Amino acid sequence: MTRAARVALALLLSVFTACAFTPLRLPPSPSLHLSELADEGDPIRQASLELVLDGLAADEMGELRRAQGLYARALQVDSGNPYAYLALARHHVAGGDSDRALEHLARARDLLDAYEEMSPRVEVHLVGLRGAALRLEGRTAEAEPLLARAADVAPTVWRDGTLDASELR
Repeated sequence: MTRAARVALALLLSVFTACAFTPLRLPPSPSLHLSELADEGDPIRQASLELVLDGLAADEMGELRRAQGLYARALQVDSGNPYAYLALARHHVAGGDSDRALEHLARARDLLDAYEEMSPRVEVHLVGLRGAALRLEGRTAEAEPLLARAADVAPTVWRDGTLDASELR
């Protein structure tokens, strides 16, 4: 084998090795907006989601008590609505209550897993909100990787490290 052939073969092998061991990076995906789900599910779920959307609108306008009441009503209508718990977690992160936020996130995750409704579009919010809640507690070593992951998956929403009511609505 000539020297040129050996160099070409070595170059080809190095490119192959680099490609084989480089993890595939998926492009960012759009995050979930709950308004996209308004027409899904049975009438009870739809009514509950409508209350959640009204709660998010109230949160956007700074009507925090009204928002809280609408989320509570959504859960009275459908106690198994994981998106009501997700909205409540967002509400409590925005209000600085990490304990309540983490409780609601755990409940949302449990329900989404039970219903097999977990998708990357909703999981990004669970991850980001968990990071935001942990950051509130001063647990930055745990929070920052979660927030970075959320920003990688849904940069238009999570780049600033927060989830506004309008971004979830």
